[in-house]
Formats: sequence, structure tokens, C-alpha cells
Amino acid sequence: MNALLLTARLDIVESLRARWFLIYSLVFGGIVALLFAFGLTESRVLGFIGLSRLLVTYIQLTMAILPVFVLITTVRSVAGDREAGVFEYLLSLPVSLSAWFWGRILGRYVIIFLPVFVAMLAAVLWSLIRSIEVPWAMFFYYTGLLAAMACCFLGIGMLISTLARGTDVAQGAAFMVWLTMLLFLDLILLGVMIQGRVTPEVAVGIALLNPLQVFRTAALAMFDPQLIVLGPSAYVILDLFGSSGFRVYALLYPTAVGTLAAVAGYLSFRRSDLP
Repeated sequence: MNALLLTARLDIVESLRARWFLIYSLVFGGIVALLFAFGLTESRVLGFIGLSRLLVTYIQLTMAILPVFVLITTVRSVAGDREAGVFEYLLSLPVSLSAWFWGRILGRYVIIFLPVFVAMLAAVLWSLIRSIEVPWAMFFYYTGLLAAMACCFLGIGMLISTLARGTDVAQGAAFMVWLTMLLFLDLILLGVMIQGRVTPEVAVGIALLNPLQVFRTAALAMFDPQLIVLGPSAYVILDLFGSSGFRVYALLYPTAVGTLAAVAGYLSFRRSDLP
């Protein structure tokens, strides 16, 4: 346990010194600042006022930025250390492979989730100072949704990083994973499936295997419980899960995907030729 925590601390310290973390923090902090600058907390759209509208906008922007940031930066973790020859030093130290691997994941998770959460927390604190009503249920659910999103793509990134033999290959694979998820976002390919006489239930089920689609639908469900914007697809989703059931699914499924991907990455890492 001590080795795991020390490895996590080392990864956190290294990430705090990296330029990507500075850019990462400025992006999400800048998003909140711009949303405040444009007065989203003081406007009304479709009945949503104050911080609730800002949170809805923020979560939509985060779903577009967070996955690619997490994948691109995480895939360099194991693959980059392999190219730099770090494993040769690792094997000479009294640190187990499991402590090193899971410590890197723990440290990277803190670094990934912290700026996103702090930016959203800053919006809440500013709203309290300005006496703006805070939708606490939405805030806590979106916090859980962001935590699940970070876990999902961190696990996928670590799996890619252990399988790839170089950083270039790892980054290319990460980009392809992200691009594939985008292709299935907003049910883009479901029209092709339905034209091929695939039943709507199967088509929507395939779409809901995509974590990005799950995140976006869950974010919409917070202010549109009937999912009217999704059209006929909403009937399949609500019949299968229900409104509350789908919000729970949106937290548990991506977390399970990320955890299983991380475990698969660890098994591959342990069996691979490290040097």
C-alpha cells in the first residue's frame, strides 16, 4: 500500500510539472470563466435559469474535451516509460508491478478529475456569493457523471498504453478509439442500421454501448426526463431502463468499462516483456 501511494504521489508531482496539465486546467477553468462572462447564470432559456443552465452547458462541453485529453495524455504513460527505459530502473527497485501500475492509475485519476471538479465547484461557490440558487441534485449527479467519465477513459487509455509498443502507435490507437465513439454519437450510424432492417431495440442497444452516448443522454435526462430531443429512441430507452434507472446505468456502466479495461491492461502489463 505504501508503494502504491508513493507511486501515485510521484505521478501527481510529475503531472503538476507537465505542460499538458497546465493547458488542461486552463481549458476547464477558462470554460467556466467564459460561461460566467457571457452571463449564463443570469439568463433564462426554456425555463432553466442560474447555475443549472451553466452546468448543462459545462457538462456538454466537458464531454467533448475530457475524453480526448484523457486518452492522449494517458496512453503515453506506460508506452512512454517503455521507450524511455524506465522499466529497467523499476525492476531494480523494491516496488511491485501491481503497486506501480495501480499507483499510476490512482495518481493520474486525481490529476484528471481534480481540475474538472474544481472548475465546477468554483461556479457553485461564485453562485453562493452572488445569491444564485444552486441545483444541488444536478451538481452532485454531474460530479458523479464526470467521475465515471474520467474512470472510463482512464482505464481505456491505460489498456491502450500497455498494448502499444510505442507512443506514436498508442496515440494513433487512442485517436481511433475516440473517433469511433464519435461516429456512434447522437445515433449517427443508427439510420444505416435501421435501413438494414435492424430492430430499433437492437440499434439503440448498440448505441448505448458507447460511453459517450451514455454520458450525453444522461446529461440530457437531468433537464429533460422524457428525452424528447432524442425522438423515438427515447421510448426504447425509457421502456428498458426508466428515467431514474438510466441515470444509474450512466454512472455504473462507464465505471465498469473503465475498471475492466484497467484490469485487462494490468494483466497485459504483467505478462509482457517490460524492457
